[in-house]
Amino acid sequence: MKRKKAGSSEGKRKCFRDLGHKNADADQFKAILAAEIIKALDREGLSVRGAQVRTGIAAADFSRIRNADLGRFTVDRLMSIINRLGSRVEVKSKCDAPKR
Repeated sequence: MKRKKAGSSEGKRKCFRDLGHKNADADQFKAILAAEIIKALDREGLSVRGAQVRTGIAAADFSRIRNADLGRFTVDRLMSIINRLGSRVEVKSKCDAPKR
């Protein structure tokens, strides 16, 4: 099983903040996880129906992910989907404290 790194740049997070997203960091993280799921589907040549058969997760969920309709998904759920597809995600966190 392959390990993937997921990360985001400050510029991307700032975009979500600029759009007025209350949970910009979480929204960005969910978008990164969704992109990893889409990459896994494309790499394996899986349709949403094929992904359903392989993982037991509803085809409608894969369709929502492909359409970036992530409102119904938690980070846990997206990571679970990645795991069922046979991929792994490595998460690193960095806290930048404001300089005084």
